[in-house]
Amino acid sequence: MDNTSRFNGPYNPLYFLASLGNGGLAVSFFIYLMFMLPHPESPIPTFATLSRVFMTGDPMLVTPVAVALLGILYFAFQHYRLLFRNIAAYRAYRKTAAFRKLMAGNAEVTRMAIPLTLSMGINVAFILGALFVPGLWSVVEYLFPAALAAFGAVAVLALTMFASYIGRILVDGRFDWSANNSLSQLVAVFAMSMIGVGFAAPAAMSHVQATVVAGMVLSIFFLTAAAVLGTIMVVLGFKDMLEHGVSEEGSPSLWIIIPIITVSGIAMVRLSHGLHHVFEGGPAAPDMLVNLAILLSVQMLFGLIGLVVLRRLNYFADYIHGEKISASSYALICPGVALMVFGMFFIHPGLVGNGIVEKFSVPYFILLAPLVYVQLITIRTMMLLNRKHLGRGGAGLRADAGSVRLDAAE
Repeated sequence: MDNTSRFNGPYNPLYFLASLGNGGLAVSFFIYLMFMLPHPESPIPTFATLSRVFMTGDPMLVTPVAVALLGILYFAFQHYRLLFRNIAAYRAYRKTAAFRKLMAGNAEVTRMAIPLTLSMGINVAFILGALFVPGLWSVVEYLFPAALAAFGAVAVLALTMFASYIGRILVDGRFDWSANNSLSQLVAVFAMSMIGVGFAAPAAMSHVQATVVAGMVLSIFFLTAAAVLGTIMVVLGFKDMLEHGVSEEGSPSLWIIIPIITVSGIAMVRLSHGLHHVFEGGPAAPDMLVNLAILLSVQMLFGLIGLVVLRRLNYFADYIHGEKISASSYALICPGVALMVFGMFFIHPGLVGNGIVEKFSVPYFILLAPLVYVQLITIRTMMLLNRKHLGRGGAGLRADAGSVRLDAAE
C-alpha cells in the first residue's frame, strides 16, 4: 500500500480532521503576528511587516517572530501533507464496502469533513502567500476574486455532499436516532461556518465594493445556514444523549461548538470591518466587546460540559494515552485551537480595542498565559494522536475492514 494512504485505524473521512487540526495550529501561530505586530499598511501582517522586524536586529523582537514563523511553516506543511494523504486514502476508500455502508447511514455526514478541510487549506495558503511572497499584497485586490472563486468551488462541493445526505434522510426517513447520541452531526455545520468565514475575508480586507458585497452576501448565507442547521442538530443531539447517554467515541463532538463559534465570531468581526471601511457602518467597539463576550461564554459552557463528560468516560486515558483508537479523536484538536484563537480576538478587538487592557502590560500577559497553555496542550495532543494514528507501525489503510466503527458520526 502506498504510504500516502497509511493510517493505523480503519479509514473514514474523519481522518481529514488530522489535516484540519494542523492547519488550525498554523493559524494559531499566525494570530500572534496578527495582533502583536504593527501592520498599519495592511489589515494582516505581510512580507513587508516581517522585513521591518528582521531589519531591526532586536533579538527580543526577532526571536518570538521567528518562532511563530517556524510554527506556521511546520504545521502548514503537516496540514498539506495530511490533506494529500487523506485525498489518496479517500479515493481508495470509495471503492470499498465500508464506503457503501457509510453512504447508507448517519455517518454519511462525515464526508463534510472534506470541504471543511479544503476551506482551511485555502486559509493557510493565503497566510503563507501574505507572509512569504514579496510584494503580493500590492496585487491583493486581484487575488480576492480568486479567493471568492476558490471558496465558491468548495461551497459547491459542500452543498452537493450535504444535499445528498439530507435529501436521502428526508425522503427515506432512515435516520438512526439510537446512534445520534452525540453532536457529531455538527460537522456539517462546522463546514458551513468555515466556508462562511472564508467568504468574509475578502469582505473585510477588500476596498472594491463589488468584492466586499459579494463576499458579505455569500458569507451571510453560509453563516445563516450554519445557525439554522446547528440549532436543529444541537437540540436533537442533546435529546438523544439525554435518552441514550453519550456515545463514547462521539463524545469529543461535545466540543465542536467551540470551533463553530470561533469561525462564526471571526466572520462577524470580518463583516463588521467590511461595513466600516466600505459602508461606514457596523457595530461600535463596545458592542463588539459584548458580542465577543457572549460567544466566549457559550464556548466556556460547552468546554466545561465536554470536559466533565470526557473525564467520566476516561476518554483521554483510553483514546489519547491508551490502546483504543478512533479517527474522531482528532476532533479534540480544533476546540483547543479555536479557544486560543478566539481568546486572542476577545483580548484584542474586545479588551485592548476598548482601552480596558493596555497591550504588552502585565495584565495583558496574564490574560495571554492561559491561551498559550491551551495552545501547547493542543500541540502535545496532536503529537500523541499522530504517533498513534499515523505511525509507521500501523497496518495501513483498512478501509475494507468489515464494519467501520463510526459511532462518532452516527
